[in-house]
Amino acid sequence: MSTTIRAGTPASTGGAVRGGPVGAWTSRLLAFNVVAESLIVVTGGVVRLTGSGLGCPTWPQCVPGSYVPVVEQEEGFHKYIEFGNRTLTGFVGLVALAALVAVLRARRPDLLRWVAPLLLGILAQALIGGIVVHTDLAPVTVVLHFLVSAVLVAVSTALWMRAREAPGPRRSAVRAEVRHLARFTALVAAVVIVLGTLVTGSGPHSGDADSPSRLPLDPRTVSWLHADVVMAFCGLVIGCVVALRLAGAGRAAQRRGVELLVVTLAQGTIGYVQYFTGLPEVLVAAHMAGACVLVVAVTRLLLALTEPVAAAPRPPAATVS
Repeated sequence: MSTTIRAGTPASTGGAVRGGPVGAWTSRLLAFNVVAESLIVVTGGVVRLTGSGLGCPTWPQCVPGSYVPVVEQEEGFHKYIEFGNRTLTGFVGLVALAALVAVLRARRPDLLRWVAPLLLGILAQALIGGIVVHTDLAPVTVVLHFLVSAVLVAVSTALWMRAREAPGPRRSAVRAEVRHLARFTALVAAVVIVLGTLVTGSGPHSGDADSPSRLPLDPRTVSWLHADVVMAFCGLVIGCVVALRLAGAGRAAQRRGVELLVVTLAQGTIGYVQYFTGLPEVLVAAHMAGACVLVVAVTRLLLALTEPVAAAPRPPAATVS
């Protein structure tokens, strides 16, 4: 069923819409939640790059009988790196709970559609982390661990951006053709990220310093495939920027298209430099951080494809299904 909404139509026809754009404090909290979700990806990368994946060889305890590292452990400094990442997971969970409280206090029940999967995803991440440890860093579980984090970064971004807007009906902010192009570009971005995890999983940074475990793939072939898809993605992003401009999309959508292009070019540059310099740990970590920024940028563009009905008057009718 679709609803046709014209400029000047009240934002709600079924009663008063509770709440409004959240306050500055709540907006900052939700933005910090995005940073926290991204930070745990980076610290997880540090665990992998330093070979500290089994620094705490058991889960949920670090070692049998203790939830924290003990002096007698054989894992050396690796135990502190792995324990630090586990501790950050708990902190991220607390931030998400704070976000839930802030959303409820702001009287924005519509935002629960983003908070709920965020909380469930963090719980799932903790359980997946346990599986990673108990399977001795099986590459498939490590890949899943990262991909779930990428989804949580996207969900956190959606929560942050939607909280800054008024609740209620929305309408398309761009032409249908541009919307389809942007969504297809986002799909290719997902393929790029998945292939990136396969590159890492088949490369030298396996996560365990003593017993490397890698995907049974040729690193060079996977890297070339990843690079090819990245090139296609760059072309699509440029196409989005041009299409948004020519179709007269709103300034927010055009700006986010340019943001995505800048992030894509920066991330691509880091990727090529790290490949041709032998995958130095610092650049690999920067590339993982860039992947989070890319997810944020793609999500922001997708969210800009629609706008609240009351955001600005538009003469033509728009239909939102």
